[in-house]
Amino acid sequence: MDPVIVAGAGPVGLALSLALAAQGVPSVVLDEGPGTDDPRPARTVVLRPDTASFAERLGCTTLRDEGVHWVGWRSLRRKQLMRQQPLGEDGGPAPLHIPQHALARGLREAIAHQPLVRVVTGNRLDSLEQDARGVSVHTRGPGATWWRGSHLVGCDGARSTVRKLLGIRFPGRTGVERHAVAALRAELPWPGEAVLHRQPPWRSGGAEVSARPLPGGVWRLDWLLPSRDELVTPDALIARLRDTLAGWCGETPPYELLDTGVYTLHHRLAKRWRVGRAFLAGDAAHLLGAVGTQGLDEGLRDADNLAWKLAHAWHHGASDTLLDSYQAERRTAVAARLRAADQSLPILRGGGGLRTYLPGGVRGHDTLLSDGHLGFGPLGAPPAYPHSPLAPPYAEAQTAVGTPPGAPVDDVRVTAPDGTTARLRERLGRGRLLVVLVAPGTGVWDRRHWLTAGVMPRLAAAVTALPVRAELLVTEGYPGASAHSVLLVRPDGHLVAAFGGVRPSALYEAADATRGGDPAADTPSVPSPSAPPSESRSESSAPSAPSSPAAPDRSVNIN
Repeated sequence: MDPVIVAGAGPVGLALSLALAAQGVPSVVLDEGPGTDDPRPARTVVLRPDTASFAERLGCTTLRDEGVHWVGWRSLRRKQLMRQQPLGEDGGPAPLHIPQHALARGLREAIAHQPLVRVVTGNRLDSLEQDARGVSVHTRGPGATWWRGSHLVGCDGARSTVRKLLGIRFPGRTGVERHAVAALRAELPWPGEAVLHRQPPWRSGGAEVSARPLPGGVWRLDWLLPSRDELVTPDALIARLRDTLAGWCGETPPYELLDTGVYTLHHRLAKRWRVGRAFLAGDAAHLLGAVGTQGLDEGLRDADNLAWKLAHAWHHGASDTLLDSYQAERRTAVAARLRAADQSLPILRGGGGLRTYLPGGVRGHDTLLSDGHLGFGPLGAPPAYPHSPLAPPYAEAQTAVGTPPGAPVDDVRVTAPDGTTARLRERLGRGRLLVVLVAPGTGVWDRRHWLTAGVMPRLAAAVTALPVRAELLVTEGYPGASAHSVLLVRPDGHLVAAFGGVRPSALYEAADATRGGDPAADTPSVPSPSAPPSESRSESSAPSAPSSPAAPDRSVNIN
């Protein structure tokens, strides 16, 4: 079967290819660049615990070497400390801050050890055609040719060629926020803490400035700029930097300036994320980033959500319900995030009637903005999919636990039948469902006994009979779950349902709903009638593979 074609070799495209490979699916990554990422210390990303865990699961070792978890969060307004919160094991999950080029390099290094992923540099996609069995795309460059794939995923950024060729609109707001940014090496009064200072008292402080630590004494500083499109000269930025450092330290301390920049944030959301066998992910599907939201976080969640569905389609065939659920879940989640940010902006950036909905005045505003940066609430918390097309109908066998259906499961410690123990997140992303039995006391039993005792034999038989591959795990406890509760978890870590005891028929029905039903019941996916004319060519006219010796077929061999 043909590989999946991934257009774009940014972090989202690279992560998607690795996630597919982890589930036995080959891919070709079309990289229009040279295969390297220019170091830009001021271009960094903040990953929440779920997306950092996803990247680490893919083999990205630079997270440990070149990223840093914040040890605390501090927010100030004028000269007053508004909030101070420790982060880490005792104070809640800590975001991970890492230069984007380091994240991309780590993903490329992981790909170098993955034979199922082939990255082709210097190739820009310029046309595509679909039929009922696959996608053909043409690239221009030194080795211009046609490529054949089972599916195509456009991870090619805000100016996505894939999105334009599919004729998908990309509406939204332009210039939502502007920021000046600097990366520098200096000693600040809050080692390891992230700081948000609203309305700082010095002359050039502006409305807001933040400082986020990186390894090696490096900090990224961001200044919120006025909405008007005024020029930020190098001299003006240096003056702003020196005023900020003096305001925080009493006087301007020694510093080494590493990088500067000015960037504008836009909010956009593609109307469709799937057309036939073609999908959009990352910045090609959405742009966000105001008031602490993180666009790359959402792009990695796109990859995690789509990978297991494409893997199921590649290995077993998939219903349209399963493939359509990617858009239904992820577009809805990102739309909610954008809506929350747009509703918050009038409150946080200058008033409006919505401020009356926030109790506590300024302190409530600070909490809202902090939540966006820390990954809590509607601006930052990992999404849930309670109304997913894959959600099973309610059954009497279901029971309530601390995680509602559709939400990400807690990262509890689990034990596999072979006796190995791990965190639950470490078992995700392998293309199979997880069935987790809550069995207090198993940790002190000999494995030979609990595997053959109690409900385990019946549950093991029920897992073997499921219509999709599943792994049986045991945990000592789960928040809100009673003994002998059984949790069904998707490959991307979202709870399908929980059951009070071993209920084979209910477990089977829930697993069948999670795969979108029997794929044999669906007709093959064909391009939408709204797709551009190039997509509607018949299968016989689509170039499945060039036959000229000068342009060998590159769509099958994955080196």
